[in-house]
Amino acid sequence: MVSNFVTDKSITLFWEPDWERREKVIYRVLVDGELVGETAKTHYTIQNLEANCGYDIQIEVLLGAVVIGKKNCGMIYTATEKKRRDITHAPYHAVGDGNVLNTKVLQQAIDDCGGDEVLYIPAGTFLTGALRLHSDMEIYLEEDAVLQGTDRPEDYLPRIPSRFEGYEMDCYSSLLNLGDLDKDSGYNCRNVMIHGKGSVIGGGLALATNMVDLERIRLQDMLKELGDGIKEYETADTIPGRVRPRLVNMSNCSNIILSGIQFADGPCWNIHMIYSDNIVTHNCTVRSRGVWNGDGWDPDSSTNCTIFGTTFYTGDDAIAIKSGKNPEGNVINRPCEHIRIFDCVSKFGHGIAMGSEMSGGIRDVKIWDCDMGNTKYGIEIKGTKKRGSFVKDVHVRDCKVSRILFHSVGYNDDGIGAECPPLFSDCSFENLHILGEFLSMEEEVVPCDAFELIGFDERGYEIQNVTFKDILLQREVNGGNQSFSLQYCKNITLQNVEVRKNKDN
Repeated sequence: MVSNFVTDKSITLFWEPDWERREKVIYRVLVDGELVGETAKTHYTIQNLEANCGYDIQIEVLLGAVVIGKKNCGMIYTATEKKRRDITHAPYHAVGDGNVLNTKVLQQAIDDCGGDEVLYIPAGTFLTGALRLHSDMEIYLEEDAVLQGTDRPEDYLPRIPSRFEGYEMDCYSSLLNLGDLDKDSGYNCRNVMIHGKGSVIGGGLALATNMVDLERIRLQDMLKELGDGIKEYETADTIPGRVRPRLVNMSNCSNIILSGIQFADGPCWNIHMIYSDNIVTHNCTVRSRGVWNGDGWDPDSSTNCTIFGTTFYTGDDAIAIKSGKNPEGNVINRPCEHIRIFDCVSKFGHGIAMGSEMSGGIRDVKIWDCDMGNTKYGIEIKGTKKRGSFVKDVHVRDCKVSRILFHSVGYNDDGIGAECPPLFSDCSFENLHILGEFLSMEEEVVPCDAFELIGFDERGYEIQNVTFKDILLQREVNGGNQSFSLQYCKNITLQNVEVRKNKDN
């Protein structure tokens, strides 16, 4: 099946590879019977189209010069051209000098923007606090346009219901806010597109520090009473740090497109979708080096979330798939599922993670054509023994990674435990180049096990049914053979695992 989304001038197509076919193929895109391009990737954008016009699109699958399959997309219509609502024009007169605070006029422009309009942000740096978007709207950021968040906590009030590190709680408003959190209801924000060539940049570490300092004062009695219990947390800042907002927060959202934008320097996670469906992110850049908990893209108890063509430079996980934390996550019991990640590159950070908040379950995750070589953890499935629930049906192919990890972590371990440990099972890894070395946060190359599978020491909760097939292991930097670790595992299959003789060939 081929998915798509459209603007008035373009159609973006994306699809899954044939998981049964090992050979590399080429995709040929035809519009109205004429060839418009070829690609080895599983996505393609057709540009320079007419608005409100139908195009008959077909994708041919080639093995060598032979057509071995076809994907008939049928007639796809571009969007109707919309009227621009320019934030620098009357009655808004937003100022893009990086100094004038534009929150009020930007919010008014957002509120005024109708479904037949596009909110247009021209070149300039527009300083702002929290903004709230609504259904059926489109935002276009021109090249060199920047929505720049302040570093003042008061600009992100009121606090709103959100979810952070697995707990529902009131957090500061994010820079961009979509939807209202309600685990018991459906989607209340739909059909939003944020696209273009500009940037959305948060207050970063300065904003995070200011918020944590204020929250520590507010919680001083509780923190004092906790005493040595603080050791159950990642750091002494974990509890006061949970009120930090994201850069983009989507709660109970559906049909959201993020395209072509640089997202940078949220005070913690950058793009976070909670209880949401059909969130597509493509051809973006995410930067958060130096930001504590600076995750890039975090689907949380959400479904049908897709990301491709995106580059990460993050202070934590590039991508982290989550579903709540014990005991609350077990009770809410909303899995994160049907997640697709492809053609993504992490230049710095931790890589792709599932967990550690996974108490609602994670399943049906497919990852392909990604480069996670310059990361600390590569691809990681993690939880604590308290979490309960499962991570299963994770399938990875055609990727380069620093390493593969399935394990229990010892941090962020507060909360009443579930009745049983988590179960990690039914995963496959095929045609991978595993480096067996990672890039530390100090940018040092450190040798490590190529893969490490450590299950839980309770019968029935071993890591189960994991296959490694057509794996190339790179020799370690020091010239020794590559190694891997297995503990508390059951039914682990290794097929055609090769150690490269020389790092340079």
